[in-house]
Amino acid sequence: MKNIALLFLFVFLNCNGPAIQLKSQKPNILLLYVDDLRPELASFGASQIHAPNIDALAEQGVKFTNAYCNVPVCGASRASMLTGMLPTKNRFLDYKTFVEKETPEAVTLPQLFKQNGYTTISNGKIYHHLDDKESDWSEVWRPYAFDENDKGLLPTDYWQSLWKDYQNPKNRSLYKATDTGPAYECAEVPDSTYIDGLLTEKVIRDLKKLKKSTKPFFLTAGFINTHLPFNAPKKYWDLYDRTAITQPENYNYIPRNAPKVSISDWGEMRTYSNIPKRGQVSDSIAIDLIHGYYATVSYTDALIGKVLQELKNQQLDQNTIIVLVSDHGYNLQEHTQWAKFTNYNTSTQIPLIIYNPLAKSKGSTDALTSLVDVYPTLAELCSLEVPGNQLDGTSVVPILNNPNLEGKKHIFIKKSNGFTLKTKDFSYTEFIKPQDNLTLSTMLYDHRTTKNENENIAHLKAYKKTVFELKLILHSKYHKNIVGF
Repeated sequence: MKNIALLFLFVFLNCNGPAIQLKSQKPNILLLYVDDLRPELASFGASQIHAPNIDALAEQGVKFTNAYCNVPVCGASRASMLTGMLPTKNRFLDYKTFVEKETPEAVTLPQLFKQNGYTTISNGKIYHHLDDKESDWSEVWRPYAFDENDKGLLPTDYWQSLWKDYQNPKNRSLYKATDTGPAYECAEVPDSTYIDGLLTEKVIRDLKKLKKSTKPFFLTAGFINTHLPFNAPKKYWDLYDRTAITQPENYNYIPRNAPKVSISDWGEMRTYSNIPKRGQVSDSIAIDLIHGYYATVSYTDALIGKVLQELKNQQLDQNTIIVLVSDHGYNLQEHTQWAKFTNYNTSTQIPLIIYNPLAKSKGSTDALTSLVDVYPTLAELCSLEVPGNQLDGTSVVPILNNPNLEGKKHIFIKKSNGFTLKTKDFSYTEFIKPQDNLTLSTMLYDHRTTKNENENIAHLKAYKKTVFELKLILHSKYHKNIVGF
């Protein structure tokens, strides 16, 4: 009788295998990492950009409408998020950041998952540098990077020589000859032609392969869009009526009473062939740039839709946590600025969506959070023990379970010598002299009324107490980040 009972249990478990496996196997992770993406989407309260797949994901999961990066620079921001560590005076400074050099002892997010039995795959732009922390991954891949080349270049150098990926013959010739080209391109090509299209095909191949594996996975899709140059197939440009696209209301002036040091000269964009080396772009080019940015968002959204559909096709959606996030925000001529590299809200606010199929909660939260919170959140969702004395972020799992929770009291953002304390109501920034840590100038913006940040109110008597309180928090809570210990 005992043997018969055991046999019956064996048959029962196997007949009900998928349900039992779903409960016992650790969740998979799909990280959709988008470059330079503003939270300017219908799901985040805007209306001008067509991104139905991202909006649908936001409806299925929890969207964070008050999420921020900790460094508005791609390489540094990615290093900060993937280590769960905040920037300091001397750490995570710019795009040249290498995690393995600046924080060699840190256990990174993908490394933690790999150590716990996950297959970890880096597709596209995850770390800024292709050859940073390669041991974190079971596989590292970027379009073209590992192809044979006649220049004798290593994969990371070969990638740097071709990532702008122009498709119009005139632009390709210019790029090959000068290593530059226009800041945008509209080409009559299929989705699969540009680098992100190739990336999407690779991710889809991975999902088919991972479906057959018994190991959980940490799979990434690092889209280089919506980074300059704004290159997208023509059909995504055609989604928009150019005559309906407008410049921001504050495009032709810097915030009143703002220090000059707070305004970027947008050097990154000036490297492109149709952008002046000094002064502002023409109104016509400004509209072209905004149009191009919108087109790249829609193109990326369509590619994300293909990935999510394949996840569903492979029946992996029931046990895969999906995170969609950007490394920082982006300026589209607000306060005369383009690109990122500032402490302003347009540079620092990001979209963050977390979808957990094993949770019941969904919806929207305005809880204050930042990118260093992603690491501890994913670790908790997958029941992984985090490294001691490393993480500066805190898990947002309680907020995922109850989006009405308040969230953090404040977060820390750093760009060059600008140090920002962001609360739910205010954005307070000090520009601090590196040599002796003396404050040179300050900014305060009241986000209770608007996030447009058109007037610096730090000097007003009505906000004297607010400035005092925020200054105290900044220099006590984040003292080590400011002085560089």
